[in-house]
Amino acid sequence: MANALRYFTGFGGHFESEAIEGALPKGRNSPQRPAFGLYAEQLSGSAFTAPRHENRRSWLYRLRPTADHRPFAPYEGAPLFAAGLDSAPLAPNRLRWDPPELPAGTDFVDGLVTMLGNRDPADLEGVAVHLYRADRSMERRVFVDADGELLILPQSGTLRIVTELGRMDVAPGFLALIPRGMRFRVEVEGDSRGYVAENCGASFRLPDLGPIGANGLANARDFETPAAWFEDRDEETEVVQKSLGHLWVTTLDHSPLDVVAWHGNYAPCRYDLSRFNAIGTVSFDHPDPSIFTVLTSPSDVAGRANADFVIFPPRWMVAEDTFRPPWFHRNVMSEAMGLIRGDYDAKAEGFRPGGLSLHNLMSGHGPDVESWEKASAAELEPHKIADTLAFMVETCWPYRLTRFALDHAQSDYDLAWAGFPKAKLP
Repeated sequence: MANALRYFTGFGGHFESEAIEGALPKGRNSPQRPAFGLYAEQLSGSAFTAPRHENRRSWLYRLRPTADHRPFAPYEGAPLFAAGLDSAPLAPNRLRWDPPELPAGTDFVDGLVTMLGNRDPADLEGVAVHLYRADRSMERRVFVDADGELLILPQSGTLRIVTELGRMDVAPGFLALIPRGMRFRVEVEGDSRGYVAENCGASFRLPDLGPIGANGLANARDFETPAAWFEDRDEETEVVQKSLGHLWVTTLDHSPLDVVAWHGNYAPCRYDLSRFNAIGTVSFDHPDPSIFTVLTSPSDVAGRANADFVIFPPRWMVAEDTFRPPWFHRNVMSEAMGLIRGDYDAKAEGFRPGGLSLHNLMSGHGPDVESWEKASAAELEPHKIADTLAFMVETCWPYRLTRFALDHAQSDYDLAWAGFPKAKLP
């Protein structure tokens, strides 16, 4: 994975790229005879009539049209992925998981395990959270998710993600965003683990900055979209597709990663999370976690997200006369949190890199006893939280659990909040 790849910079921009000079038509999208006998094909991530600022589409010029495939059949692999959510009543408990023991000898698709989800993908709303383990590359197979776009977060091991539009290297500390309906392959070297957020609602976009102004948080220029690359392979290739919550498979007689040129604004990208410009208080009080939002998927209610992707990166804490960790709170939003590296400043122990926690709507949560005691007694000098990277997938829809998640949750998570002393009134 050491060879250099080429990228364009900018989030949601219009790009054009060709792997062979002259493959991209000029001044039109669908010429009568595209160069080299290529097929012109539009990939749309929004309705044709969506407003210009919401319209997402790219034109692809490929060796064969995507329509060239045989019927799909149910896919029998990936036994823990796309598993149905448990239908029993879910108690309003706080939940947390250690990094699960996942099977070895799997590629990215078969190594996926679904933990949390909400909504029916057919509603075009909701979000799901998956974990993955992969210690072998996808060979002569690709994956495509028709239900939603995929935000992939490696926790250990670098991924090479080979998409229809180009190739990306995605290391721990980066995210990759794969649009709904785009085929891709994941290649690994050694054991790799991480997280996947599947967004079935409106496409992720950068949040509005409001009073912050024009700059800060994730800047558009730091997102990278791969340049065109293709493979010309006339050999059997398996296509695994997630559609309406289930997995399906068909076999082609060629590789579908055969886009020679493309242009548009519906494309994969990667982002180095260390470039996130964290904003914090320089006076008093711990600010709301919304200031750590990297990407957001809005719902049909203003200010209420279908999904927010939020990170808690290294940063300075300088607030005066302030309890600096996240405060105790209850929330109408539901919070799934993961940890890429280091410790999370509101939990002294029990939350490990590769693990997961869930605080569903109106569940009381906040720092554990040890973190509260330490922060309450701390001398408030400027302090840098270093060597950490936590994230949250927050949603307005309550999460439900798969049976795997229910069976593997920590049994003693509530004890994190046991033993708080009673306040002493005068």
